[in-house]
Amino acid sequence: MHLNTIKGKQLPVTENALTPATNALSQEIENYITPYRDRINNDLDSVLAICPITLDKKAVNMQSTIGNMMADVVLQFGTAVFEKRENKQIDICLLNSGGIRAILPKGNVTSRNGFEIMPFENSLVVIALRGVQIQELISYFISEKSAHPLSGLTFTIKKDKTAANILVQGQPLVLDKLYYVGTNDYLANGGDNMNFFKKGEHTYDLDYKLRNILIDYFKSVSIVTAKQDNRIIVE
Repeated sequence: MHLNTIKGKQLPVTENALTPATNALSQEIENYITPYRDRINNDLDSVLAICPITLDKKAVNMQSTIGNMMADVVLQFGTAVFEKRENKQIDICLLNSGGIRAILPKGNVTSRNGFEIMPFENSLVVIALRGVQIQELISYFISEKSAHPLSGLTFTIKKDKTAANILVQGQPLVLDKLYYVGTNDYLANGGDNMNFFKKGEHTYDLDYKLRNILIDYFKSVSIVTAKQDNRIIVE
């Protein structure tokens, strides 16, 4: 016997197309998964903290409230892990504004907010960069004209689009010094054209998802805080 012809037709899946047997099977499946769904929804919707104002990506002096919060939290919680594993501190955190996919509304804060803000599986990576690469990072930041989340690094953007008064953790930038920069694994591989990260002398994968960092922060505080400060000054 030889196969000569294959025929097919489209079968639309609609509620009316379901047979009584299929409906019975669907209800059996629904009964099975309902307790698990309820447990997950309860975990996601349990209140962890309160946010007194809405945090969003609206840019002021190339900063946003949600971006500043994200960068500060990643630097703080990432450093705690980095110190335990490598006995080193993260000096700077740089993330991408596009990776933040939702606002943090005023009111109750839950784990679900963490999943909405950071829906991707990106993990925290620390890259060892020299001061000359930090200069490249700053030049990229200025040229992008976007409020990428930034912490640990302060500078002034002059009218000619160059940087002045560059400080890392409050100290003047040293070109041949090694600095540890926290970012996500996507950017660490040159994502969003952040090619300066590919010049790093060493890379440490902390295996700590940014979403989990955010949720751990929510669990650790009663009030979520974010600020617009002078980490970036635009002349």
